[in-house]
Order: sequence, then structure tokens, then C-alpha cells
Amino acid sequence: MFLSIRRYDQVRSVGEVCRKIELSFVPLLKRQPGFIAYYAVDGGGGTMATVSVFSTEQMAVDSNELAADWLRRNVADLQPEPPTIVAGKVLVTGTP
Repeated sequence: MFLSIRRYDQVRSVGEVCRKIELSFVPLLKRQPGFIAYYAVDGGGGTMATVSVFSTEQMAVDSNELAADWLRRNVADLQPEPPTIVAGKVLVTGTP
């Protein structure tokens, strides 16, 4: 399992970005091969993070391009700065 974590700063409206993510980006991700899960987190103060979970490393990396393209087309006015990205293989998990 592989993750791509994207941190966004200076987001003008986290709520509006998340609303648009839920309406059009999540359905796009669900159609991608190897998709497992997606999360968006409000970090407060105009900071948010997203986590995309995929079955292979390449799929997780590809999700960054998909996200960048979606951002340009849908929320460029709300998200002026490119994200900081951390991606890699999940080494430790914990579940109930």
C-alpha cells in the first residue's frame, strides 16, 4: 500500500475546496486503478492536507499529477500555492 500526502498552505477557503473535492475529485479518484482511500483534513489557519491511498507506488505518484491538474481547473483561485508532497510505501499500520 502506498500513500501520497499533500499539504496545502494559504488556502482561501478550506470548506469550499473540500466541497469541490467531494463533488468532483473523489469520484475521479474512485475511477483510478488501485485506488483504496482518500482523506482531506482541515489543519486550521488556511492549511489543509490530503491523503491518497493506492495499491502501487506508481499509482500514488500518478495521483499527484491528477490532483495538480484538478486543482488548476477547479480551485486555482482558492489554492494559490503548490502543495508540499510526501509519498511512499506504508511501513507501519495500526487498526483496531
